[in-house]
Amino acid sequence: MDVSINKHFLITNEAVDIQEVVDKVSDRNAGAINTFIGTVREMTKGKKTLYLKYDAYIPMAEKKLEQIGDEILKDFPEAKVAITHRIGELAISDIAVVIAVSTPHRNDAFTASRYAIERIKEIVPIWKKEHWDDGEKWMGDQLETKSYPSGKPSEEDLS
Repeated sequence: MDVSINKHFLITNEAVDIQEVVDKVSDRNAGAINTFIGTVREMTKGKKTLYLKYDAYIPMAEKKLEQIGDEILKDFPEAKVAITHRIGELAISDIAVVIAVSTPHRNDAFTASRYAIERIKEIVPIWKKEHWDDGEKWMGDQLETKSYPSGKPSEEDLS
């Protein structure tokens, strides 16, 4: 079930439909649509992951995704941006995030797409719990610079 009001910047517990995200940025004047598809990998730092669980502070996460879109528009005014990030339990190879950016020229679409994924990891309140064959751990923020042992960030972390 999608929970967002702004359908271009969405946190969902449903499987992500790549084409649906791409359709949000399709434009007759776009010479390029670049997509980034982030999936759950099995091996991380030598450990075998069984599955991940993503969680988010949804209202703020969607606002931060929209902020990223606005930041991209400052550098690329003709761009169209859509980002969908999945939360909940994800299996190996499941899609965690899809970013689609259309622009008149391909280099701008590549640059904006890369910017979006890096900014997601920096500012969007999404965190994950890794489940391995020998244990589990809440990894904290997406840059893995903060740990959330309780599974959620504190109010201080969210401000």
